[in-house]
Amino acid sequence: MHFSGTELAALIVATSFAAGLNVYATLATLGLLSHAGVIVLPSSLHLVSDWWVIGVSLALFAVEFFADKVPAFDLVWNALHTFIRIPIAALLAFGATSQLSPPMQLLAAVAGAGIAFAAHGGKTAVRAAITPSPEPVSNIALSASEDVLAIFLTWFATRHPFISAAIALVLVVLIVLAIRWVARALRNLFRGAERTFEPRSPETHLTS
Repeated sequence: MHFSGTELAALIVATSFAAGLNVYATLATLGLLSHAGVIVLPSSLHLVSDWWVIGVSLALFAVEFFADKVPAFDLVWNALHTFIRIPIAALLAFGATSQLSPPMQLLAAVAGAGIAFAAHGGKTAVRAAITPSPEPVSNIALSASEDVLAIFLTWFATRHPFISAAIALVLVVLIVLAIRWVARALRNLFRGAERTFEPRSPETHLTS
């Protein structure tokens, strides 16, 4: 499937949001859809359809599938992926607009990064509210739902780009409206990740 300019813009919006949730699932889905002939990727993104890239993305998706569902460790994982999901979303948007002028490519990359950041921030905020729960079921269910949404949104964007973009933008607006909650959740995310790696002081091992 070839995309017009507006359809490509809608696809970037949807896939950027999906990458902010799970970048490995997004990359693997795009690559597999390209091989299936569902989508024709621009020449600048042909690397995404390389079997090595698909294989690595699937392997990392499998790792994230479990890592993101382990209490405490998921804080570390998501903190680190702040520096992975957002840049890759920007690169995807930049590569998808290779036929445009450099300023427009840069604008697309900034937009892709911003949408991915919103998705990542919203994911973090919701996770911050759920993770402290003593039972693991809610955290596992939420993580699995994020995985499914990332895959579905990427696939759905290739069939109905405008509807997919609308869904992503509505979610972005909701996240922006809750920006204070998101900012607080991001701060807590990094603090929680730091505490996970902090060595325990000798006093904690002493009994009274």
